[in-house]
Amino acid sequence: MSETISSVKPTEYHPPIRIGRILRRSLIYIAVTFGALLCLFPFYWMFVVATRTSGEVFSFPPIIIPGRLLFENIQNLLKMAPFIRSYGNSLYYALAVTTLTLFFDSLAGFAFAKYKFPGQNFLFGFLLATMMVPGAVMIIPWFVEMKFFNWLDSYKALIIPGAVDAFGIFWMRQFIMDAVPTELIDAARIDGAHDFGIYYRIVVPIISPALGALAILIFMGCWNNLISPMIILSTPEKFPLTVTLRTLVGIRLTDYGALMSGTFLSVLPIVVVFLLGARRFISGITAGSIQGM
Repeated sequence: MSETISSVKPTEYHPPIRIGRILRRSLIYIAVTFGALLCLFPFYWMFVVATRTSGEVFSFPPIIIPGRLLFENIQNLLKMAPFIRSYGNSLYYALAVTTLTLFFDSLAGFAFAKYKFPGQNFLFGFLLATMMVPGAVMIIPWFVEMKFFNWLDSYKALIIPGAVDAFGIFWMRQFIMDAVPTELIDAARIDGAHDFGIYYRIVVPIISPALGALAILIFMGCWNNLISPMIILSTPEKFPLTVTLRTLVGIRLTDYGALMSGTFLSVLPIVVVFLLGARRFISGITAGSIQGM
């Protein structure tokens, strides 16, 4: 009898399913999905307009299904504006500024983070103060200065002043202070490495996540820049994509199909750059918070 009682296994207890927690998670997932679709809808609508005629854009009810006129609108775009040349101009401008900014900002950030020199705190404070000045306030002085240097209608007026960014220097300094050990730099000096060799061989590989994040921000800012090229450039052959697409907007008649097809094509490089650097961008953004814990 005792053996029979002992052989009976106790019934396993399964805690009740917490329906409230499941409902909350489901609502969060639904809200996030709805928000993502809401953010992506303008891009989808841009693609729809790029495949339709201008008359269909203003039809009611709105047409939300893509048409078959994408390649025809692209051909009209190529006839209306030097789109391919403008594409090359935008790539040249964005890549030049991004490359120079990464070099000078990381070099200056390394100097502020790991070197001691007279006036260091004052210079860094002055650098931070420049970030508080609105960009619109600097347009007229910048234009007068570019006219003095005879750089109007030249990409030098866009590239050289944009080669150094105050936020980029601040970003690099903060990252280098936490990510690059001072002992590693001292060991490299003992081994006979010079300052630029330390920067190039030791600092740059360590800060590559921060460089990737900064590169995406700078590239996107230059690619979408409209005001500065409109002020400086006057030759249509030198216009970047933003200015070229702006010239397609007429007072009375606008070919929205061609305009949106050009806008859709202009968005593709930004999407490609972000997808290629998304991992570095996320790691660069989160590295500082992880190291500070």
